[in-house]
Amino acid sequence: MFALLAESNTGWTIGYVIGIVVVLVVVALVVPILLLARSIGGQAHRINGLLGSAVTNTAALTELHTTISSAEVIVDGLRRGRQKLGG
Repeated sequence: MFALLAESNTGWTIGYVIGIVVVLVVVALVVPILLLARSIGGQAHRINGLLGSAVTNTAALTELHTTISSAEVIVDGLRRGRQKLGG
């Protein structure tokens, strides 16, 4: 009877060992993924801030068409003035 009890405990022991190994493997695989995700999240926050600065720094470019139109009017006026002066 003691041999039967020992076999029964051996099965449980093997089961527990396999379970612990599986849990350790899963933890070993998940922890680096979580650390990488945290790093990416920090970089994403930094990138978002830099993109906000880029929006602020390039906001004046929306008026570029107005500047080009004004420059064309000025250049046309100068061209007409030169033609009137014989140049």
